[in-house]
Amino acid sequence: MSRRAVRFFVTGRVQGVGFRAFLIRQANALGLVGWARNRLDGSVEALAAGPEEKVAALIAAARRGPLLARVESLREAEADLAELGDAAGFTVGETV
Repeated sequence: MSRRAVRFFVTGRVQGVGFRAFLIRQANALGLVGWARNRLDGSVEALAAGPEEKVAALIAAARRGPLLARVESLREAEADLAELGDAAGFTVGETV
């Protein structure tokens, strides 16, 4: 199984609707490591790593979002696995 790390940014109505909690539940169910955080510009940023197909499943879920969200765009970029260090699980990151 190939491992992949990806950073993605989601815009739209993604704050105040449980988007980070949704991502964390999805990522932990998939066994991924990383974090999700709000950004001051109103978007949500996430960094996720794990088996390639499970990372793809998280991105697909993020494109849908939770019930009250309205995703306008999702931009992704490859990330370095080293950015996560010895992270375990998927958590909330500090707003930037």
